[in-house]
Amino acid sequence: MIEVRELVERQDLTEAVRLQKLIWGFEDVDLLPLRLFVVATKVGGEVLGAFDGTQMVGFCIAIPGIKPGGSGYWHSHMMGVLPEYRNRGLGRMLKLRQRTAALQRGLKLVEWTFDPLELKNAFFNIERLGAIVRRYVLNQYGTTSSHLHGGLPTDRCVAEWHIATPRAELAAEGQGVPRREIIERVFVPGDIAEIRRNDQKRARDIQRRVSDEFLNAFDQGHAVVEFERSAAGGTYLLSQWDSE
Repeated sequence: MIEVRELVERQDLTEAVRLQKLIWGFEDVDLLPLRLFVVATKVGGEVLGAFDGTQMVGFCIAIPGIKPGGSGYWHSHMMGVLPEYRNRGLGRMLKLRQRTAALQRGLKLVEWTFDPLELKNAFFNIERLGAIVRRYVLNQYGTTSSHLHGGLPTDRCVAEWHIATPRAELAAEGQGVPRREIIERVFVPGDIAEIRRNDQKRARDIQRRVSDEFLNAFDQGHAVVEFERSAAGGTYLLSQWDSE
């Protein structure tokens, strides 16, 4: 039985810091420090942990942000689950608990970044949670020490989770997201993880092509609203976006 609870004690926050090494293989220079976890709990953010008995097996951290117009939101900066506990729904448990807490605080938006080449994460964010994507950031974090990043620039999509909308509610209830007229597609091959491990030049070429397609689409006011998986790979489906 997995329990998700808010983390406030220093020893739990310290364990969340340690989990970063186990999940991503970060060197110390790339770790989120304990101070950030402590500050997040003090200034209106939140740190959640997933526990199997007394063992922490996953966590997520959100910090408060302010949009240019003055509205508040949460930036969900990091979420991770130990490899042996993946594919058990723990990520969804953490995110839905995060959504509930954000709504209780009167927030309507949670954002985070994700690697567009990570197809499983893309499906989870868009189809399982109901997030949309309208922004693409080139090399957001610079080159990191994580083997999962394969030495590539850390290009990122920005997931917008409008948590008070019918779209998010339907996704939270497991009913899927509303379908819209699709006007553009961005494809990523299904073997991109293997390509990233074994052929960095080809992986970089794919990353450049994907970034160009996203940046062009977003300049035209399009948004990622669905994600389609197939044996060949993953396809981001874009629509003209006004509101849901």
